[in-house]
Amino acid sequence: MSISAKRKPPTLPEQTLESGTVVPLRPAPPRAYLKPDEVEQLMDAARSRGRHGHRDATMILLAYRHGLRVKELVDLRWDQVDLKLGRIHICRLKGSESGVHPLSGIEIRALRRLQREQSGTHVFMSEQKAHMTPRAFFKILSLAAADVGMDNVHPHLLRHGTGYKLVNDGVDTRTIAAYLGHKNLTNTARYTAMSATRFNGLWKD
Repeated sequence: MSISAKRKPPTLPEQTLESGTVVPLRPAPPRAYLKPDEVEQLMDAARSRGRHGHRDATMILLAYRHGLRVKELVDLRWDQVDLKLGRIHICRLKGSESGVHPLSGIEIRALRRLQREQSGTHVFMSEQKAHMTPRAFFKILSLAAADVGMDNVHPHLLRHGTGYKLVNDGVDTRTIAAYLGHKNLTNTARYTAMSATRFNGLWKD
């Protein structure tokens, strides 16, 4: 292979300083989580995409509200959901602790509509009447992100977004750990480091 045919390293964007010096800019760090307003944008974008928009927006909603891993989301069955009592049984993976979460009004309404519009043992069904796959949800999320100009978005950012939101709302670490199914509190501590409000109130003037 000739030198000219070798792959060249990517060119970084440049910035010109007042002195006239040109310096390369560092690439933006990858996303660590999704903020609440970003989740709303993704849901709105998914909702407006085709005839399955309600299903897709509901997937994003539940993944975010309950800190679901993508496999926990797509494997969700109707027998785990009690719409009358407003409860959902979360079957955690990767050795995490399963548990029962409350469903909010917006979730109950979204799930009832979904139940009317489709049939099957699983909550989220594909066009072929099979339950959704992780790859399919990744595509749904990526397309919604592209529509609102967001990049580097993947399903696990929704779970991290849950932890970020709960920490910023002042929820204690042990409660967050139980909600996300963490057996080890060190797995929850990362969200405390992300919190924009963790040092609020340390000084009283």
